[in-house]
Amino acid sequence: MKFFKSLCFLIITLALIGSKSNIKNQKLNVLFIVADDLNCDIGAYGSSLAITPNIDKLAAEGVLFGNAHNQYPWCAPSRASFMTGLYPDQTHIKSLRIYLRQAIPDVITLGQRFRQENYHSVRVGKIFHYHNPRDIGTAGHDDNYSWDQTVNPYGRDKIEEYKINTLKPKSYGGTLSWLAASGNDEEQTDGIGANETIKFLDKFSKSGENFFLAFGLYRPHTPYVAPKKYYDMHESSQMTIPESSDEYLNTLPGPAAHSVREKKEQNNLNQDLAQTIKEAYFATNSFVDAQVGRVLDKLKDTGLDKNTIIVFTSDHGYHLGEHGHWQKRTLFENATRVPLIIAGPGINKNEKIMDTPVELIDIYPTLMDILDIETPEFVSGKSFFPLLKNSQAKVRSSALTELRVNMGVGPKVQGYSIKTDRYRLTQWGENGTLGFELYDHKYDKEELKNLADNEYYSSTIDSLKLVIKHRIQDARSKPIGLGRQFTDAQEWFEPKAIHSKPKSNF
Repeated sequence: MKFFKSLCFLIITLALIGSKSNIKNQKLNVLFIVADDLNCDIGAYGSSLAITPNIDKLAAEGVLFGNAHNQYPWCAPSRASFMTGLYPDQTHIKSLRIYLRQAIPDVITLGQRFRQENYHSVRVGKIFHYHNPRDIGTAGHDDNYSWDQTVNPYGRDKIEEYKINTLKPKSYGGTLSWLAASGNDEEQTDGIGANETIKFLDKFSKSGENFFLAFGLYRPHTPYVAPKKYYDMHESSQMTIPESSDEYLNTLPGPAAHSVREKKEQNNLNQDLAQTIKEAYFATNSFVDAQVGRVLDKLKDTGLDKNTIIVFTSDHGYHLGEHGHWQKRTLFENATRVPLIIAGPGINKNEKIMDTPVELIDIYPTLMDILDIETPEFVSGKSFFPLLKNSQAKVRSSALTELRVNMGVGPKVQGYSIKTDRYRLTQWGENGTLGFELYDHKYDKEELKNLADNEYYSSTIDSLKLVIKHRIQDARSKPIGLGRQFTDAQEWFEPKAIHSKPKSNF
């Protein structure tokens, strides 16, 4: 009898151990895919020119947010912001060449939080800031505390920079530039990045490790480099270029007008050149879509899709001639709005939430809620987990974005903008001393008619001024639990590059 009891106890113990093991293996994983400079010119967002079948398919399998916004429409500040769940006024990173720990050394990043929970945290490609294409193949301004393992892909697009067409000689990353490349996808940096991400999925499917796998693409950021077959999918003659006049600039506050004419060599492009450049952007979007598709196919082939949350987004939006501007760094919808798609087990399928505003810093606490992990106290983002179950839920009434504009003379001018379900209010200077902009998206989705001085909207603008005042106050406050916070972190010195024609390895 004693032997029988001992045997029963052993069987129960082993069963409990096995049960715990199964529970552990059922923890959800995260595949975090971040494109660089991708706006909402995507089929799932209604673009008739975009050829993005894989991103469109992902949207059909999850929740698409149509009113998602970054917190700073420039690479480094935005990435530091969403990887910490903090506003740029809290990270104090508003330029390109600052490492995260210079400003907030004690912060727990998103990747770091997963490491604390015994997830294998991996970065492939660009998540924190890299100068693109200069830093391809290096760690850039990465944060090594965030990852257990990293991969810095380096492809033909970097080696053959000398072939790139550009508006400004020897300038690629900050200037409109493009190339229909020879070779195949897997010779390009993002193709290599997709290969490496696929290898990790293979590894995790066999090991059973829980993972936070971040795949950061370098495109469609200029230079728009993609294999020629993606260029062949598009026609430059189909690309429409918005018109903009000096009269229009007179309707804007000075800093806003300056922001859309910041790069002289990109102003007033002739029609044929502008169409060629826009075609190159769409071709590169299609190339990015193909790499995303390869990774998602592998996720499904391994069966990991049944236990993995997928997040797809971009660091900020992008102008393609709207307001007479190209690229980012404005407080218009084109630069603040980003694609954001969440899919995975337990999340609604084929859901589009088009009006409710959300922010990129909300991704951090949302993932924590989905995975039942405690969110660090300092995180300023708000979880939109309720929206993934019920599209009618309310999380925010506005999304906040900020930008500093260099006017050329005197200190940089600070601007803030909020987007609600219907309106955008932008203020320039402290308390709006340099002007306001108000746009009504019910009648003006392109944000071309500034209503700030329109008496019909006086009560609306008065109400929104109170909202933006409180939003700014909250975004400037030091969060509890953040630790050290330095406001005087300086950019690292950037030596000038010496350009020469390299030897090709291909």
